[in-house]
Amino acid sequence: MKNSVVIGVILGFLVTGSQALSAGMAPDWTLLSADGRTTRLSEEVRQQPVVLFFWATWCPYCKALMPHLQSIRLEYGDQVKILAINFIEKGDPVEFIRDAGYDFTVLPEGDDVAAAYEIYGTPGVIVVDHAQQIRFDLRDLPPHDVSDNGKKPSHKRKAAFLAPYWAAAIRTSIDSVLETANQ
Repeated sequence: MKNSVVIGVILGFLVTGSQALSAGMAPDWTLLSADGRTTRLSEEVRQQPVVLFFWATWCPYCKALMPHLQSIRLEYGDQVKILAINFIEKGDPVEFIRDAGYDFTVLPEGDDVAAAYEIYGTPGVIVVDHAQQIRFDLRDLPPHDVSDNGKKPSHKRKAAFLAPYWAAAIRTSIDSVLETANQ
């Protein structure tokens, strides 16, 4: 009986999340941050737009994008919040972020949240506005050719090529969200 209740709650969360995504709404969730604070999406977006960064320590694309996200965090200050939602992890995300010197809010147990957003690979980036509307999803960007004179480049090389492109699109989205909020 107890297991069926847990399964029902999980299925309900996933179905609700999927319905919200199709309507352009970001599913709400609550996670504990690395420092033990409760982080709830609906509360965060009331204060400022939020960048949801789904990542793992082993992901070369995540590693290439992180300095750009840190730059965005520094550029926009308190106007934007970056939530680093770690999932499909093999390492220590808290130590990784600390050692790299980033000051994102680290949410180390994000597998269920990633599933609710139908993010199954890294990196995932979603920008959510004050109304909890999804205003940007990295998966919606058109693909770019990253071939190297006909040779297949390494993931590290592709990541270095794509990260600035992704960061520019994230900035454009944040600017649009802030402009709309200030009208």
